[in-house]
Amino acid sequence: MRSLITGIGGFAGQHLAELLSGRGGATVFGVARDPVSWERVDLVRDRGLTVLTVDLSQAREVGHALDASGPEWVFLLAAQSAPGDSFADPMGTIVNNVGCVVNVLEAIRRSSLRPRVLLVSSGEVYGRPPEGGRPISEATPLAPDNPYAISKVAQDLLGRQYHIAYGLDVVRVRPFNHIGPGQTDRFVAAAFARQIVEAELGLREPVIDVGNLAAERDFTDVRDVVLGYELALQKGRAGEAYNLASGRGRSVQTLLDGLVARSRVPINVRFDPQRARPVDAPVLVGDATRFATECGWAPTIRFEQTLEDILNDWRRRVAAA
Repeated sequence: MRSLITGIGGFAGQHLAELLSGRGGATVFGVARDPVSWERVDLVRDRGLTVLTVDLSQAREVGHALDASGPEWVFLLAAQSAPGDSFADPMGTIVNNVGCVVNVLEAIRRSSLRPRVLLVSSGEVYGRPPEGGRPISEATPLAPDNPYAISKVAQDLLGRQYHIAYGLDVVRVRPFNHIGPGQTDRFVAAAFARQIVEAELGLREPVIDVGNLAAERDFTDVRDVVLGYELALQKGRAGEAYNLASGRGRSVQTLLDGLVARSRVPINVRFDPQRARPVDAPVLVGDATRFATECGWAPTIRFEQTLEDILNDWRRRVAAA
């Protein structure tokens, strides 16, 4: 199987590359705008990974990448992926995220290739949950409440439109919050873990700066999520959208408490208003029944194991730095 992953230098991209490159007979190409520097990249390259330096905002470069890779599967992961950052640069987020997807879909449409395409949207497209806080299904209306989520709605609907208008074999997935080793500290779990590890090593005072701890989110391990991406292209229906979620909500406070409990030094907590978003849904929990039923997916990695792995990852990274 020949696969092409856009955004291979990102959080989920690195885990997907490692998963796919470990399959027998797999040939994996990755697209990144900048040099890829994530951990274990050399090991993955030894398995046959080829990283192409491509600016997805340039249609000509996208076409060359498609010709060079000749993929049977395409995973569209590339995006500015931090909702908080999107408030600081809404135009950049929307132009980047939408433009890159259009360029890839257009390149496929114009080529003789007909790969299966996974368009990675987000659980953020649903915005605030329905009354009663029930888990959100794919039937829930899209109601994005931040610029990042708006860009993901546009990507999501573009995938549907290219399937309907041009017959492209596009499957859409809407993953809810995923965490795990390798994530940058622009995201909440990694930000907490880095501060804890730096405190353990005496590099900062033993205080964690926090934003809104009451928000409840559906946290799934990234390694389970990328297994879902593979299953979506193996078994998903073209044109369909699937939630990827655990179906269980946990508050950010619970996430913090779990990490602090695993700290090697006592930790204090301090509220930082700069870390709070202008708009933040109180609860965002997904219902992945459709995906479980049609594709046989279910998370298998325990939340507690994910927390251990996040902290140990940051201990390695901070020590190495």
